[in-house]
Amino acid sequence: MILPKVRGPRFVTIRRGGTLADAHHRLLALWAAACAEHVLGLVESSRPGDPRPRQAIEHARAWVRGEVTMMRARAAGGHAMGAARDLRGAARHAAYAAGQAGAVAHVAAHELGAAAYAIKAARAAAPEGESETAGRLECQWQRDQLPEPVRELVLDDQRLRNDICWSVFDC
Repeated sequence: MILPKVRGPRFVTIRRGGTLADAHHRLLALWAAACAEHVLGLVESSRPGDPRPRQAIEHARAWVRGEVTMMRARAAGGHAMGAARDLRGAARHAAYAAGQAGAVAHVAAHELGAAAYAIKAARAAAPEGESETAGRLECQWQRDQLPEPVRELVLDDQRLRNDICWSVFDC
């Protein structure tokens, strides 16, 4: 479970009754795509012939540029999650990260799902005894990539949803 049971207005766009500006929604999508792409090699090395995770990330970015609809980006995210289902370990988490990145176009709060699954992927890929360090390093890398206009929003979201995101944001 990575989404809260009740969605707060901070991750709902203004045009849908929330407080999130469209520009900030796009920044969240770009950040989620960057988080997923950072671990994409873990799924591509495991399943080099499956384009679905990469396509989800590309669709997230294309949505930001106005080149694809929200529905297409969301569908690409769903396909990436489908790719994850029969994988295990780091590859599975990396594919889920890509799927979550694609879903940000539909629900902005999926941004944390992309980040959390990427951290889980980094942890799973680490040598024995180094998973916690790998997770902290991935978390810190992600925070370094946060666009300033949404930085505090995401950091606060990490604090609020850390428990339902496997406590991966303790970095």
